[in-house]
This record gives sequence, C-alpha cells and structure tokens, in this order.
Amino acid sequence: MKGKIVLVTGANGFIGRLLTQALLAEDVQIRCLMRKTVPPTDSPIEIVQGDLLEPATLPAAMAGVDTAYYLVHAMAGGRAGFERRDRDAAENFVRAAEKAGVRRVIYLGGLGETGDDLSEHLKSRLEVADILRSGKFATTFLRAAIIIGAGGASFEMVKALVERLPVMITPRWVTTLCQPIAVEDVVSYLVGCLKDERTAGGTFDIGGPDVITYKEMMERFGRIRGRNLYILPVPVLTPRLSSYWVGFITPVAPSVSMPLIEGLKNEVVCREHTIQKLIPLQLTSYDEAVRRSLAAEKS
Repeated sequence: MKGKIVLVTGANGFIGRLLTQALLAEDVQIRCLMRKTVPPTDSPIEIVQGDLLEPATLPAAMAGVDTAYYLVHAMAGGRAGFERRDRDAAENFVRAAEKAGVRRVIYLGGLGETGDDLSEHLKSRLEVADILRSGKFATTFLRAAIIIGAGGASFEMVKALVERLPVMITPRWVTTLCQPIAVEDVVSYLVGCLKDERTAGGTFDIGGPDVITYKEMMERFGRIRGRNLYILPVPVLTPRLSSYWVGFITPVAPSVSMPLIEGLKNEVVCREHTIQKLIPLQLTSYDEAVRRSLAAEKS
C-alpha cells in the first residue's frame, strides 16, 4: 500500500480511532473524513472535512483514494430516521467512490444479519452492506459479533449493568448465544484485509474464541470485577421493553443502546471461518478482552 491513499470514514468513532493509529504504525498514507474542522497538527494524517449526508463535500475526500474503510452508522444522530440516514449516507458514498475510481472498500458490519425477524439496527446494517456491494469497487464485508473494548457501546452497557444492578430481571434474550471479539482483534482483521488482496470482494464472519450466552457474558464480567450478580430471566419481558430500562441504567445514548438491545434476540455466532485461514490471529478470550478494556479505561 506504499504511496496509495487509504480513506477512513468514521475516524472519530470507537473503531475508527484505533484503526487510524494501527494504520499509522503500518506506514499507510491515511486520509480521514471528518464532519468538523480540526486544528492543524504535525500528524502525518490528512484530514478532509466532509459529511456523507452532504454529497458536495465528498469529491475532495475521495480524490486519489485506492481503498476506503466504511465505519459509519447513523444511530448516534438520534433513533428517529436512522435507517434513512444510513441508506442515504451509503448511497452518497457509493456514487462518490465510483466517480473517483476507488478500487476497494472495507466495511465493518454485524453478525446476526439473516432471517426474517431482524431488529431495525441489523436490517439497516445489512441494507448498507448491500448498497456498498452494489458499487463498482470490490467490497470486503466483515461481520463482527459483540465488540469488547473501552469506549465501545456494548462494553459500556455490560459494564454499567453489572456495576449498577446486582440483581437483574431480564427477558429470554440473556440465553441467546453470541461470540464476543476483542476490539484489538477487530482492528487486526481490518488492517489484515487491507494488506491481503485475497479478501477483496469477500464476506467474512469474525468473532473471538468463546461462544457464550449474554447471561454468561455478564456473570463473567461480574467475577472479573469481584461482584456477585443474580440474573433472573422471565418470559414476559420482551427485548423492546427491556431496552427501555437498559437505556435508563446505562450511560450509552438511548439512540444507540435501544436498537442494540432489541437486536439481542438474534444469535450472533460465526457460521464460516475463512478469515482465520487468510489472516491467522491468536484470538483474545472474552475474559482477557474485559481485563484489557478495564485497564485501558484506568489508563
């Protein structure tokens, strides 16, 4: 990738910040698309002001780009209409990328995006993937499970629930299986896809080594924090109803936390493992990912 420009959208986000630093360590020529102006620094990272919902701002960001990372979603802007905003942003991105001759796009979406009973969040993530794959460029689609890392919405929700509610009355979604993955491993896969052309145009499931229920996730988090946790599943509490008290208890914005909670009814487990052959990693266990995240928060 020497001499080729790599664009990172969503560079100010949870994953975007870590990915940008990882690419910098790989001596990649990075350009970041940001909605707000940033004071000049001596950083080698190029900052271009723009917004995926404002097509006129995109040509300057796309000029000369070889590969672009698509890491944006519209939930943080408020729950009402986020599907439309996600759709518009993806369509604007595709048009601008095609016009600029972008060769590759790497998109981080989510697991659980199959079946007829999807949450609004998962439906929107799948729609974005379909829009990106309709482009003339080669789209690499990474489908991630729950991402564990300091500052990430899923981690912050679990942390708040464990620390503020020693006794939880929960819906049946606590028995749904998931395959959490450490944020460091997600970033390693994102960088690995850039470096390995065999991933161009492919769709890959990414998850950690542990397949556990959400109940086990919270119980193990509690043990690491030295807290006893009592979880009482009840059949009458739906994911939508539980999303209201989760939104009230946790510091994560309701526009983000509520769609995530409603999606917990969908199992998020890797169904294919091709990525492990193309980009072999020593995957981080769930417990170690939690310990690293808690240490990162302290520091």
